[in-house]
Amino acid sequence: MKAIVLHEYGGPEKLKYEDVPDPEPGEGQVLVRLAATSVNPIDYKMRSGAAKGRYSLQFPAILGRDISGTVRSLGAKVSGFAPGDKVMALGDKAYAELVVVNASDLTHIPDGLDMIEAAALPLATLTGEQLISLGTKIQKGQTVLVTGAAGNVGRTAVFVAKQARATVFAGVRKAQKEQAAELGADEVIALDDDADMARLGFVDAIADTVGGETAQMLMGKVKQGGVFASVLGPPANAKMHPTVRVEAVRVVPDAAKLRWLAEQVAAGKFRIPIDRMVPLEDAAKAHAAAEKGNIGKILLLA
Repeated sequence: MKAIVLHEYGGPEKLKYEDVPDPEPGEGQVLVRLAATSVNPIDYKMRSGAAKGRYSLQFPAILGRDISGTVRSLGAKVSGFAPGDKVMALGDKAYAELVVVNASDLTHIPDGLDMIEAAALPLATLTGEQLISLGTKIQKGQTVLVTGAAGNVGRTAVFVAKQARATVFAGVRKAQKEQAAELGADEVIALDDDADMARLGFVDAIADTVGGETAQMLMGKVKQGGVFASVLGPPANAKMHPTVRVEAVRVVPDAAKLRWLAEQVAAGKFRIPIDRMVPLEDAAKAHAAAEKGNIGKILLLA
């Protein structure tokens, strides 16, 4: 099969389109013929070596977490799937024509959701969902601020928090306020606007997707006994706020929740914007474009 292979850390040009052996599904696994995957920030952070403290690679390596395609074959002791089924999952080594997935992590693509577009969902939507359900554990009637709400993880977090019947503030940049109106939050707050920030009182929880100085600034906005949940680790000043519980969220596969999220997207309840679709062999160009930021998902078509 063809795959995008990384032999060493470096820039996008280190991603090579090569022939590699076909993988074989083991017990409890499914072999999927990939239709599409997508580029996520963690992909280019792993490629560059910026994330090697959290995610170590053994070279040669194949990147990619989002999987959408059709079942090719089943390993031993797998039930519930058959060759030809349209499926999706959060997995690994997705920049390839064939991908092995644990059957427990795999779910069927719901009716009404395009198989290619489904590739935009697994990592971003599961991260956003778990940021709320496992990180903030927000409850009905509580208040939560979602930072980076215009991003893919952030917009999912806004949707999930609203489903929990919380009062949700969507934190974005001032230039994104008009765009953020579509998110369905109770209020949109420009985190880079002092006047807007002055209107934000104390909240029960913050669901953070941006980190850095913004996260440090917002620690003081959490009520005593409240929660600061982040996908980027604790803010540098976390110890200065001992009454705030800090939760670091690292996404894990969840087939049932992914199916639910995909159903919501199929029903038009929320969306993950797709900027462009390019051939798998153009992964290096896709990485270069994604690293510039401020665009929707880039899908890689196998």
